[in-house]
Amino acid sequence: MSRPDPKDKDSGRGKPLMHDWQKHLRFGIMVAILLLIWIGFHFATDSAFLSARNLSNLMRQMSVTGLVAIGMVLVIVAGQIDLSVGSGVALVGGAAAILYVHHDFPPALTILAALGLGAAMGLIQGTLVAYLRIPAFIVTLGGMMAFRGALWSVTQSISIHLPEGFFRTFGSAYLPKPLGWALAGLAVAITISAFFWRRQSRLRYGLPAHGALFTAAQAALVSALILLFMAVMNSYQGVPLPVLILLVLTLLMSFVASGLSFGRGVYAIGGNPDAAYLSGIAVKRHLLGVFVILGLLVGVAGLTLTSWVGSATPEAGQLLELDAIAACVIGGASLMGGRGQVPGAILGALIMASLDNGMSLMNLDPFWQLVVKGCVLVAAVYIDILTRRRSG
Repeated sequence: MSRPDPKDKDSGRGKPLMHDWQKHLRFGIMVAILLLIWIGFHFATDSAFLSARNLSNLMRQMSVTGLVAIGMVLVIVAGQIDLSVGSGVALVGGAAAILYVHHDFPPALTILAALGLGAAMGLIQGTLVAYLRIPAFIVTLGGMMAFRGALWSVTQSISIHLPEGFFRTFGSAYLPKPLGWALAGLAVAITISAFFWRRQSRLRYGLPAHGALFTAAQAALVSALILLFMAVMNSYQGVPLPVLILLVLTLLMSFVASGLSFGRGVYAIGGNPDAAYLSGIAVKRHLLGVFVILGLLVGVAGLTLTSWVGSATPEAGQLLELDAIAACVIGGASLMGGRGQVPGAILGALIMASLDNGMSLMNLDPFWQLVVKGCVLVAAVYIDILTRRRSG
């Protein structure tokens, strides 16, 4: 069989593009579901849900779940799971508050210590999973209890309030509006360049690629969404700083997942660990790596949550692992491993945060919120099972 000619206009046809269409279709369905949720809450809350102020709060609320989800998705792609992230976020936040408030650590050193603690938690759990071969479910279940117990110990089960200052602004500040528009323009330019660079790169290597018109339509749609997002955020007080941090880290994690050999190795391990090992992929190091990366992101999420709330509390981060795992599965990740995307995890996090936010605006009892989110998680896993059966 001859290789497709890169100059052949029809070289973009075939099964790989059909797989792309399936991914686009699933992503489009999730976007449609998100829009339906927003429209429903808009009418159920007398137009309060889609106000600029509430959308800004929604994005800030989503940032904590999103930070954990973009790391969790690689762990799930590798065929693993992490149930300790909620307790980890709380422990990092509590430790950072103690260092900053009681030991007068400067903000920069506090941030480095928090990130180091998050990475250490990921390193310990990743070592147990990858090198001692203890199931990730057991390791991280133990981590969930151990980290929560450590938090109660270091905080003596009381809340630690943060004084006004840099640490507080880390989670509550907004970008100046002119800077926001400048960044939006830069993002549009990068988006357009990235779409066409990817198309040319695939054609150069004889791989299937979409036509120039379709690529331009994709780039235009994403660019329009970027500008719309910036217009909505700037109609209130600007883009919240945690949201900017989330967007930057999402781009970085997307590059790690799809642009580096490490990310491709993670997908290979999730698809077939034995075949990945026989292909020369360092399975243990990759598994350790995804847990360390998740630990770093847990550190960022812990700092963000603590600075946003203004205090470190013993109850912080409870059920965050549910939201993060549900976000990944809703966004297309398979709990069987080998499939998942970072942008999909962000979309899933936005759906979960929208449910929380909307039901809170409706003053629904907390138990109903848990019931709805649990049902959403089960439904997302069932859809994943059906998708695998049909594709298999």
